[in-house]
Amino acid sequence: MSETLAVIDERLVSNLVAEQFPHWAHLPVSAVARGGWDNRTFHLGDELLVRLPSGPAYAAQVLREQRWLPHLAPHLTLAIPEPVAMGRPGGGYPWHWSVYRWLTGQAVVEHPVVDLAGFTADLARFLVSLQSVDASQGPAAGVQTFHRGGALSVYDAQCRAAVQALEGRIDTAVALRAWELALSSSWGRAPVWVHGDIALGNLLLLEGKLHAVIDFGQLCVGDPACDLAIAWTFLRGAHRAAFREALAVDLGTWRRGRAWALWKAAIIAAGISQTNAVEGAACWQTLDEIVIECARNEA
Repeated sequence: MSETLAVIDERLVSNLVAEQFPHWAHLPVSAVARGGWDNRTFHLGDELLVRLPSGPAYAAQVLREQRWLPHLAPHLTLAIPEPVAMGRPGGGYPWHWSVYRWLTGQAVVEHPVVDLAGFTADLARFLVSLQSVDASQGPAAGVQTFHRGGALSVYDAQCRAAVQALEGRIDTAVALRAWELALSSSWGRAPVWVHGDIALGNLLLLEGKLHAVIDFGQLCVGDPACDLAIAWTFLRGAHRAAFREALAVDLGTWRRGRAWALWKAAIIAAGISQTNAVEGAACWQTLDEIVIECARNEA
């Protein structure tokens, strides 16, 4: 985990805005309740937000989002963040930062989804639209995206260690089988656009329907399998099957998506990775879903 700056607060943001964007200096600044892990987020008045990387590992995300989100937005079926301005280092803060237009909505992590079938269909349509945008010039997966869109093998040793640390709490043999099945496949087609973190905190509802997708810090082009992890972290039964059918996902990609969910849940459950309370509580159910599915379908 990267080192986090000691103080990214309302005072720092107010000073940065006043110095670099004086026409917004009169607007009040207040921290967003769930301000994120990789970035810290603040309201700027009623219509804008300020987003600042919390450490050096996340600094490059600003330039990536500023460059590519306006390119992607017209082609997508759901709203995404709209960059309004990019700040520069200053006032003791060492990296670029962003001003976005505020997106109205409630994160799924905080509000129950009533129409799961509609939610599933809307999310699948969004991913199809994202993957359909020309990706020939997009940024490649790698260290800056924490290997989202890249090869699962980067996390092989870490995942195996995490699963083995859970001996007696999950069926480790089946979990490792799920992991190995994923490693035996690869994305053999042209790279496509990858969000990199399709998680409940990054999906916004409006009037009960999926309205927007936020936090494109791990945006890249590559293997889209990581964007399928929500099929095990959130979707269940028929909705998981409908999600796969709507995306027309082949077996290898499905297995790699499951393995991304397995890796994340296992390192959280084993205490290898820090996380928020919601992910910490949900990791065990995700592991159960993966083990049950793999044991049933691929024993």
